Amino acid sequence: MNRDRFVTLSLVAFGLVVTSFIVLGVSRIFLGYRTAQLLSAPIGLVGFGLVLVLFLDAVRTTVVGSRDQ
Repeated sequence: MNRDRFVTLSLVAFGLVVTSFIVLGVSRIFLGYRTAQLLSAPIGLVGFGLVLVLFLDAVRTTVVGSRDQ
């Protein structure tokens, strides 16, 4: 994965995690806490999964070396 794509995906992951917290806070005002958790959980899980994939790619790149040059 080239550097530009990695940075873009990192910003997307950060945005997803922040969006998850915003959805949790705003929906908690209008709905119950349990419902707010159910609404924000998928967004947070996708963000966390993306962070995990990016971490594993960074470790692979560090250990094996970059293939994209």
